[in-house]
Parts: sequence; C-alpha cells; structure tokens
Amino acid sequence: MSDQEKIVVGKLGASYGIRGWLKVFSYTENAESIFSYKPWFIKVRGQWQECSLEDWKRHGQGFVGKLSGLELREDAQGLTHAEIGIYADTLPALSNEEFYWRELFGMEVVTTKGYNLGKVTDILETGSNDVLVITANPKDAFGQKERLVPFLDEQVIKLIDRTTQRIEVDWDPGF
Repeated sequence: MSDQEKIVVGKLGASYGIRGWLKVFSYTENAESIFSYKPWFIKVRGQWQECSLEDWKRHGQGFVGKLSGLELREDAQGLTHAEIGIYADTLPALSNEEFYWRELFGMEVVTTKGYNLGKVTDILETGSNDVLVITANPKDAFGQKERLVPFLDEQVIKLIDRTTQRIEVDWDPGF
C-alpha cells in the first residue's frame, strides 16, 4: 500500500441488517460525495487497509454501505467506528482563495500588529461560525496557553498565506 497522505472523510457506524452492511457517517460538505471517492481506506487497529465499496444507499436521514468481503453481520461489527480515509490528492483542487481546514492546522497565527498568538491546533464548528483553536507554546506574555478566535473572513481573518504557513488576524492578544 502507498505511503500517500490519507485524510479522514467519514466513519463507519453500527452494522445494519444481517448481510454485512454498515451505517456510514460522512464528514464531506455534500454528504453523498463520500461515495464518489475511490479507493477507500479503513483504519483498523491503527493501520490503513484499502477496501472496496460494493454498494451504498440512503437509509432514513443517513446512509448505509456494503464493503466487499463482508457477508455477515458479525464481519461488519468488527469495523464499527472505523475511520474512512481517502488519498488527500483525490480531493478537488481549490482556487487560491479557498482552502481545506486541514491546511490550516499548524499555521502560525499573527495579529495585524505583529504579535504571534501561536499555532492552529484545532477548529471548532459552533453553528454560527467556525472557531480557530490557537495554542501558544509556552504560555505567552498575556499568560494565555490557548485562544479561541472566531473564523470571520475579512472581519477577523485578514490573510491566509499557504506559502509562509501564516494566518494574519485582527485580534487583541489580551483577549
């Protein structure tokens, strides 16, 4: 199997029925698009294993899928909660103004006045707007170890530079 970078696009849920089907939870923006990516990789005991999606269908508000080689409910139960991954380079290319969240992780965050807040370590979905979790290492001059900065394009987020791996924000470091 290739050492290409893989990203998680969903996870498998509980088994469904008696013929090896599993519930599928998609993390993709358009939930159904998870089924268009090939090949799929399933993370089992910390290792990625390539698998083939035999079939899928809508079920209620979600989806169920059938992986090749799973014929019995008991076979499927061993994959409950397994992550679904794909090759990162199979994602659609984005314009220079667009980016994937995964690209933001590890970027330095600096205020418009040049104060280094730290690095992006997580992104939270709050419903109204996303929030960058920025971790300072070690605690900064304001005693902050971690900051939550709203991801408000143009209002707070002034610039995202892939080349320098830097995000410029209009944010008070004391907050």
